[in-house]
Amino acid sequence: MPKSLLEQLPDIVANGRKEAEKILEGIESRHRVSLQIREVVLPAKDSAVQDWVTAQNRQARHVNHDDAWVNRLIYGDNLLAMAALLAGDENTPSLRGKVDLIYIDPPFDSKADYRTKVTLPGVELEQKPTVIEQFAYSDTWSDGTASYLAMITPRLILMRELLADTGSIYVHLDWHVGHYVKLVLDEVFGKGCFRNELIWHYSGWNKTLLNSFEKRHDTIFFYGKSESQFFQSFAEPYGSKEEYLANRKQKLYTDESGREYTLDTRDGGQRQTIIYLEESLTRGKVVDDIWKIDKINNSAKESRNYTTQKPERLIERIIAASCPEGGLVADFNGGSGTTAAVAEKLGRRWITTDLGKPACMIMRKRLIDQDAKPFLYQAIGDYQVEAAKAMLGRDFRIGDLSQIVLSLYGALPLPPDVNPQRNLGQIAGMAFGAGKSSKTLVLADSPNKLTGAATLKKAIAQRDNLMGGWDRVVVLGWNFEPSIGETITALNDSRLEVLVIPPDLMDRLKKKGGIDKLRGQVRFSSLQYLTIHPIERKAEGEQETLTVKLKNYVLLSPEAINLDDANRLKLQAVINQEPLALIEYWAVDPDYDGRVFRSVWQDYRGNTANDADALRVVTQAVVTTATKPGPRKVCVRVVDVFGFEAEVISTLEKP
Repeated sequence: MPKSLLEQLPDIVANGRKEAEKILEGIESRHRVSLQIREVVLPAKDSAVQDWVTAQNRQARHVNHDDAWVNRLIYGDNLLAMAALLAGDENTPSLRGKVDLIYIDPPFDSKADYRTKVTLPGVELEQKPTVIEQFAYSDTWSDGTASYLAMITPRLILMRELLADTGSIYVHLDWHVGHYVKLVLDEVFGKGCFRNELIWHYSGWNKTLLNSFEKRHDTIFFYGKSESQFFQSFAEPYGSKEEYLANRKQKLYTDESGREYTLDTRDGGQRQTIIYLEESLTRGKVVDDIWKIDKINNSAKESRNYTTQKPERLIERIIAASCPEGGLVADFNGGSGTTAAVAEKLGRRWITTDLGKPACMIMRKRLIDQDAKPFLYQAIGDYQVEAAKAMLGRDFRIGDLSQIVLSLYGALPLPPDVNPQRNLGQIAGMAFGAGKSSKTLVLADSPNKLTGAATLKKAIAQRDNLMGGWDRVVVLGWNFEPSIGETITALNDSRLEVLVIPPDLMDRLKKKGGIDKLRGQVRFSSLQYLTIHPIERKAEGEQETLTVKLKNYVLLSPEAINLDDANRLKLQAVINQEPLALIEYWAVDPDYDGRVFRSVWQDYRGNTANDADALRVVTQAVVTTATKPGPRKVCVRVVDVFGFEAEVISTLEKP
């Protein structure tokens, strides 16, 4: 008879501790997880009102690694993000014991499958999550609640390591799994550090229920790291005089000056004290553990149309109570970005992470919208590796995955003596003409790196020299440098082909039951790329103006996006008619150093400060900056509605 969940729980917690301990040991090694800066964002919501002085002030706000702190938006698995934050790097010290407050709103084990709705001009698409984003969107767990608890336990342990001794954690759940997670929290933080079970009560629809009362609340578990955790009680103003008097059987009086008051009986009824109404209303009511705050209406100003978005007022209470001014707040299930947005408004530093590309895009846009201070957009890799570990076992090798990819592409592996990494294959037999055939070398790149210029040059060298040479080489990649399109153009090699491995390959393998059942059904698609018109550069005294115009955007093959057939046809129609409508966000760095992209100009769908069209970006940027003698390197980067990136780097001669 299988064990009950309560019987499994001790093993789940023990295994979670072992996993967390292994990660903590790994942060000291040279192979520790690190964060890559994808973009330094200098918010510029309304580029139309930028003058040169403003532009120079914003340029001066460029983020330097010498700064004491820079807020961070991190794309990636929060387990890996926390490992990187604990490890630190050459630019940022370890944050172990440095975080003042953690709020998380993780999946609820609700068995819901959250899908991303993408609205394009004249059409709405529904995108299913890819394998690397399943955790972010599909709240369904292979072994039910046991696998959910196995997921969250090591993460809670790492969160405790990040918290300062004066820190606190708030874990937001509901009836699905909250009572089980409470047991895990008691184990990780200690029952003595439990502070509150907060009830968030919200309004809802009146329904007639057959066998239960209507469910209208979530639960938030509040723990301190230690007995000395920071907490600042506070009061909130009464909504009205009537609210104040509602629960008091007190008569309201008026004195000769017209001030209203009540009488409060003291000393066993021997003495009455005058309590002026305006003072009571100003002093407000102490907040208890039942919070009546409405959910967000889709028409509300703060709404981002994100399924699980939480109201700002809810997070404001948590931050005000448990994070000192200037303190550091972390949210490792960032979602729509409410925690970061509120922390920014309240003068707290912040870190937020999410595994979903749509969530990270929503957060980046939201923070630009509110003119946040400059922040970093960072990323970590290894998602395909983690998916492979889940399917092939924790001790799998990258070569195992490469062999699968090569087989599905139809390539046979090269002999071990010339193929030690097991990532090279061959295809032979394609006729060039009478009596002639071609030999194709195939390279399956690693999933934990970005395929770029170095990989392509190595592939070309292997094509020309390995085993006597080959007619052509095909490079299959998981993740690509944004400039890959320009790299391919610059190489100008007709015997080189670069293709994208489907991002949901591991998920499809798992569902189909193996390679044989999937063979012949996998399409390796072409890359997306961006083209722009020649950039105009004009100098006038101490300033110069750059005019950047988008020309075309080519999305990678629709087959590589997790859509059903009907949605794929809709997408193809948009691609054919208006390809630039696929761009969700684009930005310009007028002084690109080749390493870190610093965006000083941005536009994105939904930003109506630059135009009145919420479904399209503007296609021209006018960037004003200080005059620079000699050449200038400009980088233009776009992100499409599915989260894929592309960029163009243009070197301009002196004006």
